[in-house]
Amino acid sequence: MHGHGYAPQQPPPPSGGTHVTLRVLFVVLAVVTCGLAAWGPMLRLAIVTRKSYDWVLFGIVAALDVTAVVLIGVDPGADEFQGPGNAGMVVLLSTLVAAVAYYLFADIRHFSPFRRPQFTGYVPQQPQPTYGYPQQQGPAPVHLQSTQPHPPPAQQTPPPPTRPAPARIHQVQAELDELSDYLRKQEGGS
Repeated sequence: MHGHGYAPQQPPPPSGGTHVTLRVLFVVLAVVTCGLAAWGPMLRLAIVTRKSYDWVLFGIVAALDVTAVVLIGVDPGADEFQGPGNAGMVVLLSTLVAAVAYYLFADIRHFSPFRRPQFTGYVPQQPQPTYGYPQQQGPAPVHLQSTQPHPPPAQQTPPPPTRPAPARIHQVQAELDELSDYLRKQEGGS
């Protein structure tokens, strides 16, 4: 008589302004430091998404930043960079561009309202039989053996989804069925 009821309402996601502000903040941090802090956006992404892939990318970006700083530090040029310094700057700027591009792509995709929802564990309630009356079943399909070719079956449109009735309606329906049975007994006994 009593079902599970409706699924609990999910709280609305935080406003998009917060996400946009954080995206801008982390991208500006990476760009202003010329890529030295390119690991920052990747760290935030790894913490937010909790994917091992993002943690690996964070480690790679951090290692590339350290490698670039070491190459720049060992450069013997006094006024201009020479071989190792140039290589360090190329690594630093390439890491900056790749890290910012991937960060923006993955962060926007992660917080997108159009992505497929994750399974929450809620199983919709199945329709319950009406009380006191048997469910009507459609006629069983008849299969005929024929030697003629069969045309392809017509495309059937599925019935529109029905919204489950509130539990109160089921309760009232059950009480009316009980009252109807009681009145039938009274009419037959009088």
